Amino acid sequence: MGEASGGNEIVELAEEQLRVSKREVERGRVVVRTRVEERDEIAEAALRQEDVTVERVPIGCSVEAAPAVREEDGVLIVPVLEERLVVMTELVLKEEIRITKKSRTEIVREPVRLRSERVEIERLQGRDLNNPNVEERDSDGRSNPDRDV
Repeated sequence: MGEASGGNEIVELAEEQLRVSKREVERGRVVVRTRVEERDEIAEAALRQEDVTVERVPIGCSVEAAPAVREEDGVLIVPVLEERLVVMTELVLKEEIRITKKSRTEIVREPVRLRSERVEIERLQGRDLNNPNVEERDSDGRSNPDRDV
């Protein structure tokens, strides 16, 4: 035993300590077997089936913008578009050709042989049908041989 300071005595006691351990102990066994059993049953389910008819309708007209997909009387209408290169001819006034016409007068002298015909008519004195002995005369009283009878 030991002494303590100040006249008290210390007595040592027995001390217990805990030690925990584990070990396997077989207490029995289990055997597991699987077995597949088969049986026939009729499975019933309502299945929906849709039949689709596709019809291609040629249109062939120009449009400004793409038409929307639409439905009419249960028919789904899907527009099919294509771009086409369009070449057109147009009249373009490229230029003007301006032609100015100026007129001038020039006096030209050149020798030319001209011909002319003259006619001389001689009439014989005719007779007045009402008075066969009287000769035709003008208003001044002279005989007129150029007058048509």
